[in-house]
Amino acid sequence: MNKNKNGLIQDVVIIAASVAVAIILARTDILTNVLTSSQKLELAGSFIAGLFFTSIFTVAPAAVTLGEIAQANSVILTALFGALGAVAGDLIIFKFMRDRFSGHLMKLIKTGNHGKRLMVLFKLRSFRWLTFFAGGFIIASPLPDELGIALLGFFKLKTSLFVPLSFTFNFLGICLIGIAASLF
Repeated sequence: MNKNKNGLIQDVVIIAASVAVAIILARTDILTNVLTSSQKLELAGSFIAGLFFTSIFTVAPAAVTLGEIAQANSVILTALFGALGAVAGDLIIFKFMRDRFSGHLMKLIKTGNHGKRLMVLFKLRSFRWLTFFAGGFIIASPLPDELGIALLGFFKLKTSLFVPLSFTFNFLGICLIGIAASLF
C-alpha cells in the first residue's frame, strides 16, 4: 500500500512539473512564436500545431493556428497533418497514463474500502463502451486530451488500438475547427 502511494505521489509530481512547463510556455511568447512561425510552413505547421493540440494549456493557441492554416490551405490536409502531430503528443501522454498513473491509481483503488465495487463497475461491458466513446469524444474536442487518455488508460487499451482511435478523433476535431474557421 505504501509503495503504491509513493508511486502515485511520484506520478502527481511529474504531472505537476509538466503542467508548470506548459503554463510557462503558454504565458510566455515562446509557444505563440513557435506556432506563428510554423504557420508559414503549412503542413509542418499543421503537425507542430497538432502536437500542441493535445494539452489543456496549449490547445487554445494550437486550435487558432490550425484554423488559420486551414483557412489558407486545404482543411483535409491541415487536419491530416495536425492529427498526425496530435497522435504523437497523445502517445507520450498515453504511455505515461496507461503504464504508470492508471496502474498506480488502480492498485490504490483495489486496496481501498470501495475498491471491489468500483472493480465490478470497470468490468461491465456497457461501462467499457461508454468510457471508450467518452474518451474519444474528449480527444476530439478542445477539452484536455489528458482526461480522455486517462479514461482509456484505465482499461489498458493497446497502443495498436489507441493510435487509430486518437488519429480519427483528432482528425475529426481539427476538421471541425478548420470548417468553423473557414465559415467565420
